[in-house]
Amino acid sequence: MPFMYILFSEKLNKYYIGACTELKRRMYEHNIGHSKFTSTGIPWQLKYKEEFETLIEAKKRELIIKKMKSKKYIESLIV
Repeated sequence: MPFMYILFSEKLNKYYIGACTELKRRMYEHNIGHSKFTSTGIPWQLKYKEEFETLIEAKKRELIIKKMKSKKYIESLIV
């Protein structure tokens, strides 16, 4: 099942927004340093997720949130 997800790194005090089809696997990859971009923020915590019918829909939602460029908006979703 495709997901759009939001992670948080206390170490960096930053959020990461992504989309994938296997959320458990993707979380594992983020937390072992598989991605150079997220390796500096380990450990990442899953703060929010939305489920979609297709990966295309999940990626569209990911882009909408990224274009907002707003930590305040991200935190309003999480609450």
